Amino acid sequence: MIRWMIVVFLALMLISWLTPLLQKLGIGRLPGDFRFRLFGREWSIPLTSTLLLSAAASLIARLL
Repeated sequence: MIRWMIVVFLALMLISWLTPLLQKLGIGRLPGDFRFRLFGREWSIPLTSTLLLSAAASLIARLL
């Protein structure tokens, strides 16, 4: 179980580091991506971006 916690932690760290780069590319600002401010912090729920990246990863996996 500790391995999964480490993997999740590392994945969240990687995502947080890549967020500015992905936003420059337009990921996270597509129609269907929700952004709101709550308790003085900006929150993002990237539904459309998640579907788009998942479809791209699936296509790449099938081609390999």
